[in-house]
Amino acid sequence: QVQLVESGGGLVQAGGSLRLTCVASGRFIDRHGMGWFRQAPGKEREFVAAINWSGGSTDYADSVKGRFTISRHNAKDTAYLQMNSLKPEDTAVYYCGIRKSEWSGPSRSAGEYNYWGQGTQVTVSS
Repeated sequence: QVQLVESGGGLVQAGGSLRLTCVASGRFIDRHGMGWFRQAPGKEREFVAAINWSGGSTDYADSVKGRFTISRHNAKDTAYLQMNSLKPEDTAVYYCGIRKSEWSGPSRSAGEYNYWGQGTQVTVSS
C-alpha cells in the first residue's frame, strides 16, 4: 500500500513563491513516475506537472511552464513542486499522485495514477 502526504501550501500574494512537498511511503517508490495535479472550486482536476521514475524527464502544463519546477529525491521518496511567479488563477487544491506502472515516464492523464495524497490548499491573492 502506498501513501502520499502533501505539504507546503498556504496563502501568498501574486508574484510570490511556494514549494510543495509530497512524501511517499511504500515499496519501490523510485520505480514510478509521479505528478502534480490541481483542482479549483467548480472545476475538474487538471494536470500541472509530472516527472519520470528517475527524475530525468519532466512535463508541464502550458499554464505553468517557465514558472513551476517539478523534481524528486528518490532516496527520500519525495517529490517537490517549486512554484514561482504565482498568479491568482493558480489558486487550487494541489494533489500529488504516483503512477501505476513501474519505470514509468511523466503522464498528463489522471487515470494513469493509482494513488493520491489528500491535497494541500494554495491560495494566491491579487
